[in-house]
Amino acid sequence: MALRQSMNMSQNLVITPQLQQAIKLLQMSRLELESAVHAELEENPILEETHDLKEEDLKRTKEAATEVEGPAEVQDNNTQDPRKQDEFEWESYFEQGQKPPKDFSSGNEEIMNYENIMTTTPSLHDHLHWQVKMNGLAEHEVIAAEALLAYIDEDGYIKTSLEEIAKDESLPIEDLEDTLSLIHEFDPPGVGARDLKECLMIQARHIEEDTTDLVNIIQNHLKDLEKRNYEAIAKAMSMDVRIIVEMCKIIYAMEPKPGRAFHENDTHYVTPDVYVYKVGDDFVVSLNEDGLPRLKISNFYRNMLKGGGANKQESEYIQEKLKSAVWLIKSIHQRQRTIFKVGEAIVKRQREFFEKGAGHLKPMVLRDIASDIGMHESTVSRVTTAKYMHSPQGIYELKYFFNSGINATDGGDSLASESVKLMIKDLITKEDPKSPLSDQKIAELLKKDNVDIARRTVAKYREMLRLLPSSQRKKVF
Repeated sequence: MALRQSMNMSQNLVITPQLQQAIKLLQMSRLELESAVHAELEENPILEETHDLKEEDLKRTKEAATEVEGPAEVQDNNTQDPRKQDEFEWESYFEQGQKPPKDFSSGNEEIMNYENIMTTTPSLHDHLHWQVKMNGLAEHEVIAAEALLAYIDEDGYIKTSLEEIAKDESLPIEDLEDTLSLIHEFDPPGVGARDLKECLMIQARHIEEDTTDLVNIIQNHLKDLEKRNYEAIAKAMSMDVRIIVEMCKIIYAMEPKPGRAFHENDTHYVTPDVYVYKVGDDFVVSLNEDGLPRLKISNFYRNMLKGGGANKQESEYIQEKLKSAVWLIKSIHQRQRTIFKVGEAIVKRQREFFEKGAGHLKPMVLRDIASDIGMHESTVSRVTTAKYMHSPQGIYELKYFFNSGINATDGGDSLASESVKLMIKDLITKEDPKSPLSDQKIAELLKKDNVDIARRTVAKYREMLRLLPSSQRKKVF
């Protein structure tokens, strides 16, 4: 077997660190981008943040890019096809972007009083631990109670079996059983239950009136209760259906998730990445540049590198950080331009939505926008993740505008799945609560409105809208 040398030519796609950085920044949300830039500002002395970018900043950054990439590559980037993703124009980076129109109707800006909002609320576990301390339990009961509380989830349930808890915590199961009955007396009622039936039973025992029949319904007729089948419950218990209905009202008023009252209801604010507003008969797309750091190259380190005031090790360090700074600036700029292109393409294809509302949303997939702007579908997917658009119809995530199509019965234009969901929701909202529409009936009504849809698709969309099936929507009172 002889050894020999040979040469061959092939093309390979290599993902450079710079390209990896650009992809990473592209899929970041606005908040994540701001955090990443501030982290880089702390680590990279070459980068500086400024409110107003000047002409000398532009010149300095272009010189740095030339040193990092070489004049040929910079020239190529400036003269290549404008539909390509890696285009870059330094001048546009320094231009002040259009800002969205502001509402000055109030006359004064509201000043937030932080003293009124910076508060802490006790969690469910804090509330339960406080009750353990206040109940004067014996030492072994306190140990068992602390162990049990660790297994209570945010809804107030213990999903782990007592046998497993006893094994994991090295405690007698008898102590856990006795202590759990004490926890069932804690507030909120139903806490520490192991399933829904036990949760409702605990709450029923907290009612001071005679609850024998109430407990019987929960214990033996939970399925009929869920389906609101009052006649079956009345027949099984040999009672008048009106009495059963009144008792069921009490059960429906119980809390199936005792820990819900202690859930944190923090308000999550969304900052739009793109603004769309109407000017005359046209819709104008504008990037939201407010709050995004504007970066430039440090003059001090550039002069140190030019003047030769740094030794070899320092020069290498400055060169490395300079290259990182240039690529970060370019990546952020490219991210913003890509978002702008995608926003313009969405507005062009979904004009009726912006004029008339969600009922006029058209079917659209990633491939449609990708072909419009000359980019890959994966790029469009990244740029629409966690990015938001402020429009005359409200604030929407960019992904909202991508919908599959539902065929029309007359062979006409397809309808967007989101529009069909709104139609289903509207039908259910207007239905008679005593005779709710079944999924099959909704499918038949939609077919009369020129929507070709199957019953199982109606059921899927209804579940996505978090609407109950007809058997559970039925009301007799």
